Amino acid sequence: MSKLSIFSAGSFTTILGGLAVFMLTGAKMPIGNGEFNEITVHRINVVEPDGTKRLIISNRAQFPGEFDQGKEVAREDRNSFAGILFLDEEGNENGGLIQKGQQTSDGKISAGLSLTFDRYKQDQALQLVHQNSESHSLASVKINDVPSYKVTSMEDIRRFKAEANKLSIDQQKAFWQRLSEEGRLSENRIYMGTTLDKASALSLKDAQGRTRMLLLVSADGVAEIRMLNEDGKVIKKILSSSSDTN
Repeated sequence: MSKLSIFSAGSFTTILGGLAVFMLTGAKMPIGNGEFNEITVHRINVVEPDGTKRLIISNRAQFPGEFDQGKEVAREDRNSFAGILFLDEEGNENGGLIQKGQQTSDGKISAGLSLTFDRYKQDQALQLVHQNSESHSLASVKINDVPSYKVTSMEDIRRFKAEANKLSIDQQKAFWQRLSEEGRLSENRIYMGTTLDKASALSLKDAQGRTRMLLLVSADGVAEIRMLNEDGKVIKKILSSSSDTN
């Protein structure tokens, strides 16, 4: 055996011994730069030097719940999604991208994608969403008016839902209406997207989420403008296919 071969074998043994020390003692491997053609992972946590999570990329099995000041809160409704979660400097959820798509054995489609951006320590202020099933396909942009966390916190939202679940259907409607009038809830202010009857729509809403102006183009090309009062009644309508306006 040549001297080169003996040196290589000894170096390899040293490397293995060093790795064993790191694994047994829990010591951290030195941080460095690397270049890879391809990596395969289940989840990636992007963190700051102090360990604060800032970005999580995950498969469905390990997708996280929501985060509040670095503390994770379980979310069972996220068990069917893979995607990316954004977090701010304080460890609060700040939006994310979730996506899914599958066809069941009986032919039903369950697919969709949602890209959201949250208000500070609150819920989504902007959302790009796509929903797809065997019966329809919808795509839209939603702009929401979200109260400050000092008015309504995420913990308040969880408490509101728990309280509502104890009420009857009629009581729930009154409960949510009262909170809306008090400015405690997020309200959709602008919807721009497609509809179930294949029209395209732009809905402009007031502070309580009530549509006050609706611009529509039907599947067969008829354009329409509707103006509504606070009860949802159309008080003026303009049609492109007719000179009749009211």
